[in-house]
Amino acid sequence: MEFAELIRISRCDRVMLHRPHHPVLDGTLCITGHHLIVSSRDKEPQELWLLHSNIDTVERRQQGMTGGTLWLKCKDLRILQLDVIGADQFAKVADTLEDLIRVEEPLLQYPFFYRAMYQILEDGWTAFMPESEFSRLVQPGDDWRISYVNKDYKVCPSYPSAVVVPKNIEDNDLIAIANFRQASRFPVLAYRHEGTAVLLRSGQPLITANGKRCKEDERLLNSVLARDKRGYIIDTRTQNLAQSAKVRAFIPFKTL
Repeated sequence: MEFAELIRISRCDRVMLHRPHHPVLDGTLCITGHHLIVSSRDKEPQELWLLHSNIDTVERRQQGMTGGTLWLKCKDLRILQLDVIGADQFAKVADTLEDLIRVEEPLLQYPFFYRAMYQILEDGWTAFMPESEFSRLVQPGDDWRISYVNKDYKVCPSYPSAVVVPKNIEDNDLIAIANFRQASRFPVLAYRHEGTAVLLRSGQPLITANGKRCKEDERLLNSVLARDKRGYIIDTRTQNLAQSAKVRAFIPFKTL
């Protein structure tokens, strides 16, 4: 997708790019559906290619009709300064970048759009098969299973489409647990030792000052910690953050 409806201006001349530990780059700005490109006009050309998804915020400082400065604060901690001449060009560049960095649909992101210009020797989509990889964690007849409750990434957008969970926990229970955990990250199996010890990872529980609980979440944890086993729940938050989380509103159960 080219995002033609979002790109008000695709080319802008006479821009100045300031970035740490680099000389000022005087050149041309090009905006594509996924990249911001700045190219110099020097005999030894320099270029900056920046994915829109790497830009966290765009701050604009207009200087009347002469143009203005854009501060691009990136997710890799870089801060880039872009000087644009002309009030109209400045406004169009700023509006375009602000709209492009807000595109959140995963299927519209660059990895799904990219088409290689050479012959692909290996199908990357089949390089990692959950069933074969998880076969080292899930043994026939044991207490774990592969769940595809997140196959469309609607339950937890930061989890893969296939996860390993306790066998006696249904997918509907996982949805309820996701609504009880921060960022919808319900407990999933991350590591399994030869001696049957396991490591689960999850988001923090969204409990309130009233101490509301989630019976599905407790049932999942109890299914892992049998009577003859002992386990530990490690909270990586600071004590202040853990206390402040109790006053947050409880997210009610909803079906997806």
